[in-house]
Amino acid sequence: MRRGISTTALVAAIALAATACGGDDGGDKGGKSAGGELTGTVTFWDTSNDAEKATYKELAEGFEKLHPKVDVKVVTVPFGEANAKFKNAAGGNSGAPDVMRTEVAWVADFANLGYLAPLDGTAALDNEGDYLEQAAASTKFNDKTYAAPQTIDTLALFYNKKMLKDAGVEVPTSVDEVKAAAEKIKDKSGKTGLYLRGDDPYFYLPYLYGEGGDLLDTSKKEITADDEPGAKAFAVMKDLVDSKAAITDASDGYNNQLNAFKDGEVAMAIDGPWSIEGALAGKQFKDAKDNLGVAPVPAGSARAASPQGGWNLSVYAGSKSLDASYEFVKYMSSAKVQQQTTEKLSLLPTRKSVYEVQSVKDNQMVQFFKPAVDKSVQRPWIAEANALFEPIRLQMQQVLSGKSSPEAGAKGVGEAYKKLLKDYK
Repeated sequence: MRRGISTTALVAAIALAATACGGDDGGDKGGKSAGGELTGTVTFWDTSNDAEKATYKELAEGFEKLHPKVDVKVVTVPFGEANAKFKNAAGGNSGAPDVMRTEVAWVADFANLGYLAPLDGTAALDNEGDYLEQAAASTKFNDKTYAAPQTIDTLALFYNKKMLKDAGVEVPTSVDEVKAAAEKIKDKSGKTGLYLRGDDPYFYLPYLYGEGGDLLDTSKKEITADDEPGAKAFAVMKDLVDSKAAITDASDGYNNQLNAFKDGEVAMAIDGPWSIEGALAGKQFKDAKDNLGVAPVPAGSARAASPQGGWNLSVYAGSKSLDASYEFVKYMSSAKVQQQTTEKLSLLPTRKSVYEVQSVKDNQMVQFFKPAVDKSVQRPWIAEANALFEPIRLQMQQVLSGKSSPEAGAKGVGEAYKKLLKDYK
C-alpha cells in the first residue's frame, strides 16, 4: 500500500502541535468540567449540498441543547473543495475541523496519512452492532475504525413520469431501452431523454458494472479497469451522447443535471438520494411531487448495478476537543438523528433499527433505495480509493469529446492505476 509521510511520525507531530493549532476553537481543549459536564468547542465541517445544509446545521446545533457548555460551530464546505481543504489544514496543522463529514472513500485516505483519530474504545462508536455491515465496512482501515457511518446511498434512475407517459414509453430497464425511449421523447416534446454526467467519474461506475467490470480485484491485487468491460463502458456512454439520447457536460455537472431535470429539459437522470429535495423544488415537481419517479439504474449488457456511496463522520487527530468531538459523532450518528435526517431529507440511515421506525418505513424513497443499497457494489476501501477517480475523469472527458477512443480510454485508466498502485498488477 502506497504511503507518504509515516503515519506514526505524523500523528506524533500533530500531537506535539496540538496546543498551538488543532481545531478551530482557538485554545479551549474541551473535556469535562468540575461537575462532570462536557465542555469545549466542536467545529464541524459539513459537506452537504444546498438542499441539505440547513437541516444538518439545525441537527448539529441540537447537540448544544444536550451539552450547554459545548459550542458547536457548523462550517459548510463545498463537497468539491472539502477533500483538498482538509488535507491542507490537517497537513499544515492549522485550521482543521474537529469533526468532518467525510465521503466514504476519504476515510482510508485520511487515516493512512495520520489525519484521523481512531474511534475504537471511544464514545463515538455507540451500539456498533446496529450499523449496516456494508456501511461499517467503509469506516475501517488497518483493523481500526476511523469513522462512524452517517448515511448510505447508491445511484438510481430519476425520471419524469409525465414526460415518459406523454411519450408513450415505459420506464427503461436497460441502456438500449433508454435510447429507444429518448427517441420517442424527442419526437413528442423536443426534449432530451437522459442527462449524462460527463464531469464526475463516480457516474461512470454504473456503466462499468453494467458491462460486468470493476476497477480492481482487491483480493488478487489486480487492476481490472482496463479489461474489456472498461472499454465497453466508455463506448456505451459515448453512444448515448452521439445518438442524441443524452446530453452531457465537462464541468458543474451536478447543478447542470439537476436544473435540466427539475425544469423538464430532460426526462431522466442518474442520481442519488441527495438530489431528491433539490429535484422536488423544481417546477416539474414542486406542485406535483408524485411526478418524480425512481427506478434501478438501467442495465448494461451484463447486469444492472450501481456503486455504494454515503457519508461518515470522522474526528481530526489533532483536535483540542476530543472528548466533545467523540460525543458529537455519537450524537450525529445516533438512531434519533438518523431518523430525523430521513424524515427531513429522505436520506438513508446506516442503522438497522431506524428502518423499523414507521415514518422511515413509509418513506417512498427509502422503500426504493434500501433494496438498491443492499445490492450495490462496494468500492475498494483502500487508501488510494479516492485517487482512483481522477484517471477516469480525464479519460471520460477525452472519450466523450471524441478526442480518444473507448479502448484508449480504458487503457489510459489502467496505465494510471499501475503508477498509483505499486503493489497491483
